[in-house]
Amino acid sequence: MRDRFHQADRGVSITVTHALTIAITTVLITMLLMAGGTLLENQKETSARLSLETVGERLSDELSNVDRAAIGTNDTVTATADHPRTVAGSSYTVELLPASECGDGRFLDGSTECLKLTATDADTVVYVPVKIDAEIDDDSKTVAGGTIEIRHRSDTGDPTTSEISIHGGTR
Repeated sequence: MRDRFHQADRGVSITVTHALTIAITTVLITMLLMAGGTLLENQKETSARLSLETVGERLSDELSNVDRAAIGTNDTVTATADHPRTVAGSSYTVELLPASECGDGRFLDGSTECLKLTATDADTVVYVPVKIDAEIDDDSKTVAGGTIEIRHRSDTGDPTTSEISIHGGTR
């Protein structure tokens, strides 16, 4: 009789072993998928930040170039800059800010105007310094990424008092 119980225990042992193997495998695969999802999310944020910095630096150079080109003129100088509409699969906005609103980002010293670039889906904000002599026009807008129009105009015809602004492009 003892042999019959011993054989029955062996059958239970195999079933328990299979159940434990499946449970442990399921837990390990779940943990692997969760870690992979977190890694992808971090990569998306990093990619968005780097892309926003690149777009911001290009736009900062374009603003500085328009500001320099307009020195000593009474004319309105307008330039259109084409940039990607999305970064890391996310749309973004660009805003030209006075130094007092620029925050404590890298390369910002509190006396330099900046561009604030915000990726909507990646929850990423980047500040990029801008070297311009003109004042920021109150007409300057928060614009979506893509085609951006830069306007530099002389205030009341005096070339020493000029204003610069950004607007959404029409293309």
